Amino acid sequence: MKKALLLFSLVVLFALTALAGPKYVFLFIGDGMALPQINAAQLFLSSSFEDAVTPKLNMLRFPVQGMTTTYSSNSFITDSASAGTAIATGRKTNDGVISMDPTLTESYQTVAEFAKSRDMKVGIISSVSIDHATPAVFYAHEKSRNNYYSIGLQAVTSNYDLFGGGSFNRPDNKGKDRNLFEIAVENGFTVVRTQEEFESLESVEGKVIITNEVIPGSGAMAYEIDRENEFSLADITAKAIQLLSNDNGFFIMVESGKIDWACHANDAAASVGDTIAFDKAIAEAIKFYNEHPEDTLIVVTGDHETGGLTLGFAGTKYVANVPTIGNQKMSYEAFDALLSSEKALGKLNTFEDLLVLVEDNFGLVTTGKPQGIPLNDTEIERLREAFGYYVNGSVPKDSRTYILYGGYNPVSVTLTHILNEKAGLGWTSYSHTGVPVATFAMGVGQEMFAGFYDNTDIGKNLFKLLD
Repeated sequence: MKKALLLFSLVVLFALTALAGPKYVFLFIGDGMALPQINAAQLFLSSSFEDAVTPKLNMLRFPVQGMTTTYSSNSFITDSASAGTAIATGRKTNDGVISMDPTLTESYQTVAEFAKSRDMKVGIISSVSIDHATPAVFYAHEKSRNNYYSIGLQAVTSNYDLFGGGSFNRPDNKGKDRNLFEIAVENGFTVVRTQEEFESLESVEGKVIITNEVIPGSGAMAYEIDRENEFSLADITAKAIQLLSNDNGFFIMVESGKIDWACHANDAAASVGDTIAFDKAIAEAIKFYNEHPEDTLIVVTGDHETGGLTLGFAGTKYVANVPTIGNQKMSYEAFDALLSSEKALGKLNTFEDLLVLVEDNFGLVTTGKPQGIPLNDTEIERLREAFGYYVNGSVPKDSRTYILYGGYNPVSVTLTHILNEKAGLGWTSYSHTGVPVATFAMGVGQEMFAGFYDNTDIGKNLFKLLD
């Protein structure tokens, strides 16, 4: 009888343990990141195909993998607002809508809001502005993702515990309204805006907003390829873990938003750099998981693919050497700024002036140079045409030039195209595509993320696990 009672008690204990959800939940979203972006980053880490599995990206070590569809209510090719809403709420909406239904009459509850209702601490982190579409879907409800000030206002008046990474895209609504940081302080937030303040931050009473000291544009952090001494996505993730750890648990969403931006611009080097930086942020969650394996869940996914990146290019056939993009020393964004500066200083008057900058920052050289990657005659003419458009200050608006430049600086995008092609990488678009993305899971409830499923299932599963 005693043995039977003991066995029954063990069975009940096991069942209760199995039903218990995670106390600590990490959700990592690589914006614009699908298998091509992941595989390009993996290959970049190695010098040859034979070494491609070592070192392996952290996300590729996860025990459970899935494939996830991304379509929205009104489009096969989603945008970040509708894709993010699907992940955050488990429900579909139209492109451009932030956590509301397609009729714009109902606000969807987000998994972050649900976690907060369970007395968990909540942190929202992004390498782009925290009022951008993906972070916004976890705390805001808005008819349009472009209503940046209204979205930011919902952040600074929320009861969330931490916002971090980028700044606000429209902190004072272009001078029309009160500064969001002032409102944040009035609502109990501590605002950390310098590197020194960040490094000395050990604990905080109440809520905190942490923005990177270096914000090159649109309220976003610098690309990893351009980052110098300011904190990284991994640094802010580690800081969030430190500040939010408590007995009631936490929900932390971390977005790498500029993978998407780099792929829009067809800049493989910038995309790979930010994907690897994203993976280092995932490593911080894994460290925490190793200390709390019975209480932690980590989910990694993408909201959609951007750029139509593929590992393979017609000009190189079966040859691909992804590490070739390592010759690029700065992102397209930083190179745009360099071109503008040199032009303003009167140092960019001839095509030969440009070639000096190209060699220094992309490793591409004209025929006859002893070092560097040689440009062929066709590539030189492509670059010369792009430089002519840049110097004249205008690009013809037609289908040909859109396919060539996509509305970006013609010189920068031509350079990234040429270097990417030499690495065996191709692009099909300057927009999003409809291919599925990869999802990875580790920890409590990981088995729920295996297989082929829709992005709404990520949100639905997180609700189930937290309930």
